[in-house]
Amino acid sequence: MADFAQFVFAGLTTGAIYALAALGFSVIYNASGVINFAQGDFLMIGGMVAATLVAHHVPLPAAAAAAVAVGIAVGLLLYLLAIRPARDANVLSLIIITIGASLFIQGAAQLLLGKNQRTLPAFSGEEALSLAGAYVLPQSLWIWGVSLAMVLACAIFFRLTLAGKAMLAVAANRLASQAVGISTSRMLMLSFGMAAGLSAVAGVTAAPITTTVYDLGLMLGMKGFVAATLGGLGSGVGAVAGGLLVGLLEAFVAGYVSSAYKDAVPFLLIIVILLLMPQGIFGKRSAERV
Repeated sequence: MADFAQFVFAGLTTGAIYALAALGFSVIYNASGVINFAQGDFLMIGGMVAATLVAHHVPLPAAAAAAVAVGIAVGLLLYLLAIRPARDANVLSLIIITIGASLFIQGAAQLLLGKNQRTLPAFSGEEALSLAGAYVLPQSLWIWGVSLAMVLACAIFFRLTLAGKAMLAVAANRLASQAVGISTSRMLMLSFGMAAGLSAVAGVTAAPITTTVYDLGLMLGMKGFVAATLGGLGSGVGAVAGGLLVGLLEAFVAGYVSSAYKDAVPFLLIIVILLLMPQGIFGKRSAERV
């Protein structure tokens, strides 16, 4: 029973990270219909920048804030320099652009931040806590708490703010939104900045446990994409549920089968999803992108 609880806690920790990455995929997809395969690199940026600044004796809170700001700035630049100039291209071309942007970001990170693995100090100590017969690192509690806060903040943003409602309007009907005076370009830019910020926050909070390196974003991005697809691409609730489910399945496979097969779980899941329920758990069975 203790082993089961340990696997559950481990799965929820990694699943919370995947959930934020998946939420970023959903935010951008809802606003533009684009699947941003550079999404995982924003996690890498958050962790790498924060770890680099701390190594240069910058206080951890300031380093974390700066890392998130850099992540948001990179997301905005991705939209302004790559997506907006090609806004009239088809969706496949835009996806290819995001893949190219991912490779560029990884190369720039390797050049500017180095190729060695980096880690952050734990936010509140490294002494494990006993919970339900299992041991949980305090950093896991930070990951759960920050992820929950980010998800609630997104829900409040979309339901209670004019900018959030305008972004939903653009997602529903871009032409009608333009007709009533909503700047679709501004909303798309906001979606890229918001998605980058979510992933950068995840990267900062995960770095004390996972460590970080310049090419970490590729795998994390793929797992976030699988989580978003599993939950139903474009669904915020589905993104969170998909992320937690992917994390739990990975933990159970690593614990009861072999850790060598852990990273194969998302790729097996994507095959199952495409074959059995391409709309995902919470996705609509038919949808028209506008």
